[in-house]
Amino acid sequence: MDAKNEKIAVLGDGGWGTTLAILLAKKGYPVCLWSAFSDYAQFLQKHRENVKFLPQFKIPQTVSITADAKEAVAGAAIVVIAIPSQFVRKTLSKYKDINLSDCIVVSAVKGIENKSLKRISEIIKEESNANKICVLSGPTIALEVAKEIPTSAVIACQSTAIAEKVQDVFITQRFRVYTSTDVAGVELGGSLKNIIAIAAGISDGLGFGTNAKAALFTRGLVEIKRLGMAMGAQEETFNGLSGMGDLMTTCISPYSRNRHVGEQIAEGKKLTEIVQGMEQVAEGIYTAESAYQLAKKYNIQLPITDEVYKVLFEDKNPLRAVTDLMTRERKRE
Repeated sequence: MDAKNEKIAVLGDGGWGTTLAILLAKKGYPVCLWSAFSDYAQFLQKHRENVKFLPQFKIPQTVSITADAKEAVAGAAIVVIAIPSQFVRKTLSKYKDINLSDCIVVSAVKGIENKSLKRISEIIKEESNANKICVLSGPTIALEVAKEIPTSAVIACQSTAIAEKVQDVFITQRFRVYTSTDVAGVELGGSLKNIIAIAAGISDGLGFGTNAKAALFTRGLVEIKRLGMAMGAQEETFNGLSGMGDLMTTCISPYSRNRHVGEQIAEGKKLTEIVQGMEQVAEGIYTAESAYQLAKKYNIQLPITDEVYKVLFEDKNPLRAVTDLMTRERKRE
């Protein structure tokens, strides 16, 4: 792609969408950032700072900002979708008349839709005429990428040629991008790790130590692999950046929204109270519900996921959940 001519649209003005818009603009691409809310789009256009989701980072003047999705996508060679998972279908169906057949569509969303239990790339395929769909995932805390702290990610596409093209677009000296053809694996790794991050936050909130968190990492990864492989993903993908890498980052980072949710749960706060107090979306809450249903669908055991679901949606006491996990029937690793 010619950085001087090829437009990129970023749909979603959250922390991650804004970070990607800034990254691409700094590489010289003309970028259009779409906000779902016209008043906030005007605020961003005027102040050039996303004070809600990415404060203290200036949005380059070369990034145009709009609340008109058709305007955002018009003439774009690449369309990046960075909308919370539970709003992707609604947003795309609202703008179904927008032609995406000539674009490369990159999903930067980490989540699984609740009702359909489908991955975001599957929803994009259903709700648009896009036929070149990629997934961008990995251990990518938005604030660290915005600070240009060295970060690595994965772009997955069934077409190696398209994946390599998108790799060239996103890669910088501080943002290293690998390619993969395992779309399901990359997508599921980035989604399911958020459930384990909530568990890690509960562990931290209860005052547990590194032994407990190490167990959550390793047994959580087992669960991610178990469900991912049942859904057609490749096992080795989960040993990489979009699996183990993203899992570690989200369970450890002080900026992790999902880990923070777990901490607050451990402190005795109710889920409704936590959600109401958050500006951004913690995808793990919704993914826990989807994964709980997927485990039933595929008849597989996900004990950590089950307990996180019960703590979140059945008001189970976190300490009781820990006890139930620790006293399960003995088995081989």
